[in-house]
Amino acid sequence: MPGARVRSFSLLLAPLLLCCAHGLRHASQKTFKIDYSRDRFLKDGQPFRYISGSIHYSRVPRFYWKDRLLKMKMAGLNAIQTLPCSCGQVVGSSSAQNEASPLSEWRADYNRAGNNVTAAFQIQRKSEPKGPLVNSEFYTGWLDHWGSPHSTVKSEDVASSLYDILDRGANVNLYMFMGGTNFGYWNGANIPYAAQPTSYDYDAPLSEAGDLTDKYFVLQKVIQKFNPLPEGPIPPSTPKFAYGKVVLKKLKAVGEALDILCPSGPVKSLYPLTFIQVKQYFGFVLYRTTLPQNCSSPTPLSSPLDGVHDRAYVSVDGVPQGVLERNSVTTLNIMGKAGATLDLLVENMGRVNYGKHINDFKGLVSNLTLNSNILTGWTIFPLDTEDAVQTHLGSCGGQEGSCQSESHSSSSYRLPTFYAGNFSIFSGIPDLPQDTFIQFPGWTK
Repeated sequence: MPGARVRSFSLLLAPLLLCCAHGLRHASQKTFKIDYSRDRFLKDGQPFRYISGSIHYSRVPRFYWKDRLLKMKMAGLNAIQTLPCSCGQVVGSSSAQNEASPLSEWRADYNRAGNNVTAAFQIQRKSEPKGPLVNSEFYTGWLDHWGSPHSTVKSEDVASSLYDILDRGANVNLYMFMGGTNFGYWNGANIPYAAQPTSYDYDAPLSEAGDLTDKYFVLQKVIQKFNPLPEGPIPPSTPKFAYGKVVLKKLKAVGEALDILCPSGPVKSLYPLTFIQVKQYFGFVLYRTTLPQNCSSPTPLSSPLDGVHDRAYVSVDGVPQGVLERNSVTTLNIMGKAGATLDLLVENMGRVNYGKHINDFKGLVSNLTLNSNILTGWTIFPLDTEDAVQTHLGSCGGQEGSCQSESHSSSSYRLPTFYAGNFSIFSGIPDLPQDTFIQFPGWTK
């Protein structure tokens, strides 16, 4: 169009399931532009409004990628948003709106269901007078934190706001449409420090297990009012199978398995070192020293600068004393004789991954005191739990037992211990193996 202001840019939103040979052959002919004169996108020269959903493929087993993408397509989405698979990408990056700034406060209001969509877009127009309206992170739910109930957002609120967004002709990306799981130690944390679990369910339209939810169908009905749905069946939720109870066998307490967990040996230091200083980036480090005085009566072990990052299981000569925890428990009374072994098994519960607190060092990041005297002479064991579990601990023997009645409170808990269990995948039953869930009744963190 003569005189039209149009800008080309790289297409980051991938059209669903169109990576076929034909598309690849003609990729050079594809275009995606902004038509500022008519406040719209142009895809291959035609007006285009994207209704997108977020899925992070690193949070979904590769086997299920096609299933999840097809479910998203059948919901009426015409694009997806994803993140590159990166070792630096951890859960919670979307929560940067928690930072204290006017822009962040607006972003939080703009992206949450139930807020005034018209007012939010009016604010957007102040900084971007022309071009298509876009909400690139419209939240379908929210993330969880240890110790708090599962976060939920009512489907009706999400649907109502989504309708308002689409009714204005705006483009939208539903974050998340499929949350998935942060595997291993790849969870994160918010500030004030609140660790997130590895689950990234997000109360999304597709559950962490990829199952269809009521929210999925509610949002599909809204999208259908603006875009025709593709023809064909929606893939069903994946079947699950109950494999029965698993008897756990006690292997070794952490302190008994240091030769396996730390085969290269400990690091000695006058004062505590952080995880990074001993080249341990996730999981656990055992800090060990000796009591410099008799503690025949309860004696305060303290972290005056709140330097336990993030949780420490404390024992003296193998006798559990309790737990120190970041931002909540900075002093613990302990007992023991002079010269007794003091162990602190410190857990990295997840790094803060946004804002000014992103340099979130782990371990004992400041000195500990016993009765106000600084403790020195530390022996530090970086623990390779993953390798130990996969290759060595299983051959340690052990005894069967149940842990359902054990208490793990900060005042009374067992020493951190490895347990192992096995279950059978039955022969003669079609379609096995299938997905399952695991429960630990009576266990706590």
